[in-house]
Amino acid sequence: MRTYSKQTVLFLMALMFICGNIPALAQEESDFITVSGVVKDQKNKKGLEYVNISVPGSNLGTVTNTDGEFSIKIPQTLPVDRIKISHIGYLNTLISIKDKDISNLTISLSPNTNLLEEIIIRARDPRFIVEEAIRKIPMNYSPKNNLFTGFYRETAQKGRRYINITEAIIDIYKTNYQELTVEKDRVQIYKGRKLLSQKANDTLVVKLLGGPNLSLYVDIVKNPDILLEKESLSNYSFRLEESVMLDNRPHYVIRFIPQAVLPWALYEGKLYIDKEKLCFSRAEFNLNMDDRNKATQAILKKKPFGLRFRPLEVSYLVTYKERDGLTYLSYIRNEVKFRCDWKRKLFGTNYTIHSEMVITDGKEADSTIPYKMSFKNNQSLSDKVVDFLDEDFWGAYNIIEPTESLESAFNKLKKQQK
Repeated sequence: MRTYSKQTVLFLMALMFICGNIPALAQEESDFITVSGVVKDQKNKKGLEYVNISVPGSNLGTVTNTDGEFSIKIPQTLPVDRIKISHIGYLNTLISIKDKDISNLTISLSPNTNLLEEIIIRARDPRFIVEEAIRKIPMNYSPKNNLFTGFYRETAQKGRRYINITEAIIDIYKTNYQELTVEKDRVQIYKGRKLLSQKANDTLVVKLLGGPNLSLYVDIVKNPDILLEKESLSNYSFRLEESVMLDNRPHYVIRFIPQAVLPWALYEGKLYIDKEKLCFSRAEFNLNMDDRNKATQAILKKKPFGLRFRPLEVSYLVTYKERDGLTYLSYIRNEVKFRCDWKRKLFGTNYTIHSEMVITDGKEADSTIPYKMSFKNNQSLSDKVVDFLDEDFWGAYNIIEPTESLESAFNKLKKQQK
């Protein structure tokens, strides 16, 4: 069983309040074509968030933003004639492309209500299905070491106003899934940029420590300390919910909630398990807030004297995608909401820290990232990158398109720096 101190470190959700050379996989200067547009629900015409956009037969990919918008850059040296659009509960869609840029695409996804015939597993309860999926991790996930390129973004909001926007292209070294540990996995910052509010009343800055390492520690399949440690399954009760289609494959949906009282906060949420392969394809979970003190201990590193901190929500989304018969990490999203107030002030302030990472490329790795060049858990990304004004900063690298509200925040924060 893990200790309390280990649990708080591995969550990598430490918030700190303060006053006041392995190359990336893509070639920055290479020629590429850009395909961009919006993905919507066919019936209600609303934009769909976190839709997977990928290039069949390659490692290239990205996701839509919360407005359903996307942009993907494809090297012209890659023989590609279509892109794949996939999302939970919807039919996959293939979009034909040619050797030229395509913009303003509107892609409508149809709900997939045609569930395949149930795979009958007799005498198996939900927990047994989870245990079987854990047992099959070495068979379902990569047996090789991999070096991925990812895009990482974190933002801090004070109320509805953005006070910090930080982004980076990162290299992610992951050892194989035969050993369920992240001790040798590492992240390196390839290039990044930031925008900070210059307003005097925003001098209280919220920092997310170890942010880019989200791609290591929140990979719940490779890091079972978070959720999938067999010895810890008895801390939860499991319930089977209605099946869903994900990437045109039927999936079990298993809800879990805490059923034990421990010295640290547990989680509650849903696991999505492929019915045929019994592999984890998606996880949605939240830190349980029944005991606010335990939740605070899990996420708060330090704060100024006299500041009162109240956690409101800590949520995660982790997705995986299949390629060549194996399953790989695809996307991680984390959101932390909390309230702060000073003892001598009448009103408090709500803050939201949002971070997300998408794997945009990858290959089998011949060597690791040197420890001296790796991003450490006690570091903050905003301290490691520089201010930016260059509109073409990302070059040929794939990123998560900013939403309309984030674009507006970019412009406002840029004006403050001029």
